[in-house]
Amino acid sequence: MRHWLIKSEPSDYSIDDLARDGSTHWDGVRSYPARNLMRNHMKVGDRVLFYHSNARPPAVVGIAEVAREAYPDPTQFDPAGPHFDPKSDPEAPSWVMVDVRYVATLPRPVGLPELKGYPQLAGMVLIHRPRLSVQPVTAEEFAFVVARAGEPAPG
Repeated sequence: MRHWLIKSEPSDYSIDDLARDGSTHWDGVRSYPARNLMRNHMKVGDRVLFYHSNARPPAVVGIAEVAREAYPDPTQFDPAGPHFDPKSDPEAPSWVMVDVRYVATLPRPVGLPELKGYPQLAGMVLIHRPRLSVQPVTAEEFAFVVARAGEPAPG
């Protein structure tokens, strides 16, 4: 099993939305590195840290799991939609999405400033490439972040 971090702006789709819906498709990813991770590496059952970006502070807020492996993202073909890609060919789609299922809301958010303060997370992709919307997380990083959420906030 692999571990991941996926980002969403809470005003677009939050952990509360995922908890309500139970599962959702993760569409609209238009970054080649993120697409490649979803297409080539995400597998059913992989665990996912759900991260609220564009929040104050941005934070890991929940846990999800991959419920369906990569398949073509239909939003790339909708000319009226925000994720339309006129270069994408229906015979060889450029973009994929995965489905994720709700697992849990963390007892407290673990914010980016806090994450940056732990030497144990110095190698975490989030610390070095914060803009990547889908990123790998090691099993150790995943467990460490989840454990921090069960503790009182530092300071």
